[in-house]
Amino acid sequence: MAKKTTKTENPLPDVKPVKEKKAVTKVKADKVTPEAGSPEPKKAAKTKVVAAEKPATETKVAPVKAKAVVAEKPAAGKKAAPAKSKTAKAEKPAETIAVQPAKLKAVESYSRFTDFDISLFKSGKHYKLYEKLGSHVVEYQGVVGTYFAVWAPNAQYVAVIGNFNGWNRGSHSLNARWDSSGIWEGFIPNIGVGETYKYFINSSSGEDLEKSDPFALRWELPPRTASIVADTYYEWKDQDWMKNRQEHNALDKPYSVYEVHLGSWARNLESPDEFLTYTQLAEKLVPYVKDMGFTHVEFMPIMEHPYYPSWGYQVSGYFAAASRYGTPQELMYLIEEFHKAGIGVILDWVPSHFPGDIHALYRFDGTHLYEHADARKGFHPDWKSYIFNYGRNEVRAFLISNALFWLDRYHADGLRVDAVASMLYLDYSRKHGEWEANMYGGNENLEAISFLKEFNEAVYSHFPSVQTIAEESTSFTGVSRPVYLGGLGFGMKWMMGWMHDTIGYFKEDPIHRKYHHNEITFSTIYAFTENFMLPFSHDEVVYGKGSMLRKMPGDEWRQFANLRLMYGYMFTHPGAKLLFMGAEFGQGDEWNFGQSLQWHVLQYPNHRGISETVKALNHLYRDEPALYEKAFSFEGFEWVDGGNANDSILVYRRMGHDSKNDLMIVLNMTPVIRKDYRIGVPAAGKWKEIFNSDQEKYWGSGIINYDAVNSEPVKWHGKAQSIKITIPPLAATVFKLTPDVPAKYELKK
Repeated sequence: MAKKTTKTENPLPDVKPVKEKKAVTKVKADKVTPEAGSPEPKKAAKTKVVAAEKPATETKVAPVKAKAVVAEKPAAGKKAAPAKSKTAKAEKPAETIAVQPAKLKAVESYSRFTDFDISLFKSGKHYKLYEKLGSHVVEYQGVVGTYFAVWAPNAQYVAVIGNFNGWNRGSHSLNARWDSSGIWEGFIPNIGVGETYKYFINSSSGEDLEKSDPFALRWELPPRTASIVADTYYEWKDQDWMKNRQEHNALDKPYSVYEVHLGSWARNLESPDEFLTYTQLAEKLVPYVKDMGFTHVEFMPIMEHPYYPSWGYQVSGYFAAASRYGTPQELMYLIEEFHKAGIGVILDWVPSHFPGDIHALYRFDGTHLYEHADARKGFHPDWKSYIFNYGRNEVRAFLISNALFWLDRYHADGLRVDAVASMLYLDYSRKHGEWEANMYGGNENLEAISFLKEFNEAVYSHFPSVQTIAEESTSFTGVSRPVYLGGLGFGMKWMMGWMHDTIGYFKEDPIHRKYHHNEITFSTIYAFTENFMLPFSHDEVVYGKGSMLRKMPGDEWRQFANLRLMYGYMFTHPGAKLLFMGAEFGQGDEWNFGQSLQWHVLQYPNHRGISETVKALNHLYRDEPALYEKAFSFEGFEWVDGGNANDSILVYRRMGHDSKNDLMIVLNMTPVIRKDYRIGVPAAGKWKEIFNSDQEKYWGSGIINYDAVNSEPVKWHGKAQSIKITIPPLAATVFKLTPDVPAKYELKK
């Protein structure tokens, strides 16, 4: 759980934090330059890496110099006299003679690992493995090249293959470390950014494998699967956001999330089959999210994945930004633009399972290295994918390093962790006999539980102003409670029960809702047992479930009115908010990942009305402290009338730190107009309607309480004061004492 602190967010203390330096290009005649198309021009690539790029274990070797250099070197501060020689080289001052680099072998012995690194790796406590394993462009003995390191403990031979050696398996073999770490490494000269490569692995069983690099920072565009030597150097310009991120990301601040699938949010009108790039999305998506009033955006997984219809949840390249949309630096630019607009960025993260593609993590060195060897623990029957071995130290270090990598290198503001429920239980989606109980005879996955606690401790220890959010659908206790109190340590948890109950209730015809009244009020019984986020996510608008709009009953007007009402209920209910793209303007068809959202419907007033409703609710939520200051505490909510099942009317009060900001919310779940309806209020004075989802600009019927309503000393709903109001049909209304009503809330006749 996030803490309020001014602590500077540094990467981990076990290794001195170092700003990543821009990788140099390879120095062969056919040299590869850094990837073109970065959003902003960068400094020219240097031909020498600064000392910070070199590992602590490297031993400096003096470059081989021409014999004449030493003999002819002048005294300090004096110019060298021309040597009396007929050779042209001897006529030049010694200082101008270029030092010739040493001639190196095809693969040189070289390491970025210290003994301490190896100790941390073996114990599962090395959380910056991305600085060690993988490919890194460095200089060694005056020669620019790339250092490769890969974990393959059960291999008997490992080599780097690529375009640079014609994919020759025998020309560039790596060296196995002597410390039983299982790491193979080596420096290959004259290879730079842009080089395509894989690892050839001959396993202990004699099996030949060609594997992509688990730590590669970039991959080829699918369906090609090779890794690419790359860097994550970027000159960030979001310092103001990072410095003040706690003010945007805290649990007592508004948290309204727009969930986005980058490949289908929008497409190029001229070429609808082409994806928008990260840079193009920065031009279109950022201003849209800002205009709609969302505080955060959540990207469905943008880590490299070979199968596009998986929506990104079958990850193969955990450290690589999806190449479908551009380069790593272009993704950084997109995130930076969101930060400049005052919007946080949450990334979907998938530590629960990975696909069985032969080029990726599955049976990486010919054995079950990353996945659990026991199929009862290592194979996911629903997704036909493989489950990480959370009991293996090196795998835990891989996953936690990956989580911190996106927070460190990409400035992500949070991680939404997918499928937590599948990690917590050994019998998840398994029949009797298909799972094995833990050491205590229970169905809890103790290794996964331990891993999740360690993950959250690592994240909040080193990045205290971010949030981790669990997609967890069971009644597991303490998901969003601190580890030191026995919880899993997440900042928030998706309120899946609320989502299902709410959608189920609104699917009912209003005439029947009085028989389902307990379904819409039940959530407040457990609403404060966790720090809940209320999601209407992508999972609810696929596989024949229909769009959010088409879940609503009745004719067209009632469908739109019900949807506006449901959003009003969502934004005034305790908890953070999440809305999947397309739902904010009432798209009629369910989500199709293969095409753009149906933006053309915004030309119609009914869909514009939904869009304007969501925009107004976002601004109401952000402007009213009563809706967010105590969002996760029972002190922020009070039922005023939760028992009027016959009329299907709900009345409740939302409270913040200051009682003058209290709000009264009234929801009418039927199309019947209720005139002179009396509700109890907490204070005497004039109560003004500051939001009404039935306004005509939202495509409502226009039943509005235009004038402020004076309270009367009539006891009602247990209150000493009460007011009489008109309740519009299928609508949400919000009232506040007039002295504190901002002018922008005034409703005009």
